[in-house]
Amino acid sequence: MMQTLRLGISTCPNDTFAFHALMHRLVDWQGFDFTIELLDIQQLNSRLFQGEFDVCKSSFHAALYLADRMVILPSGSALGFGVGPLLLAARAGTMPQTPQQRTLCPGEHTTATLLFRLFYPETSSVEQVIFSEIMPRLKDAEADFGVCIHEGRFTWQQQGLYLVEDLGSRWEIETGFPLPLGGILGSRSLSIDTLARVQSVIRDSLKYALAHREETLPTMRQYAQEFNDEVLFQHVDLYVNDWTVELGELGQAALDALSMRATAIGLLPSNQPRLEVMLCRE
Repeated sequence: MMQTLRLGISTCPNDTFAFHALMHRLVDWQGFDFTIELLDIQQLNSRLFQGEFDVCKSSFHAALYLADRMVILPSGSALGFGVGPLLLAARAGTMPQTPQQRTLCPGEHTTATLLFRLFYPETSSVEQVIFSEIMPRLKDAEADFGVCIHEGRFTWQQQGLYLVEDLGSRWEIETGFPLPLGGILGSRSLSIDTLARVQSVIRDSLKYALAHREETLPTMRQYAQEFNDEVLFQHVDLYVNDWTVELGELGQAALDALSMRATAIGLLPSNQPRLEVMLCRE
């Protein structure tokens, strides 16, 4: 009998690119029957907290709270230099400084929200919204600031918005590590053999995408907020890199740094288990 696994993937282009071959069964599913859902990253985080997925893309902020239940698979992560969320303003020359100001963030447990809390504590009131609403609401002056992720990194200037700070660049300067944004979590309730086979399927899907880039476009277009093919591949080229293929020791060190900083500001208890990257058998 095939083993059914509940798989959650985000709708952002780097994930639909990486999982295109898996979604369309262009790689061997290795005896699994994947039930696949594609959702906004904060929706995935929330559903993962509720235990609704066996394998799931998650913000690394959310993953820190799930270390006792989940392990990071080596392939499929978004981690790198120059990949961070952008803090944008509706008006030029403004900074988050008072509680009367309002900042839009893309979900309570997104890594973008964690970075804003690390670097701008108690500087404005925070409202959590779906990431695709942030730039339109800023453009309409419904908020003072917004933390922008995904395709918006490439299109914010076209919206007439203003850059306050690249939060990823600040992370890099202060820590020396690449920024860990999100990764693929597997449930610790699954056997080591099951997790290893799932990892193999994901790695094969990613390798297929890298070898057949143009084939992935229809899948990316189906779910993307931005339908410009050039922007879609800009997104892929930025967020899909060697660490996406295998997170490795540097990825683990970056996660440890994220955990340490979240603990330092009281978001994690000091006795929180370590978020671990599964050792790759390949």
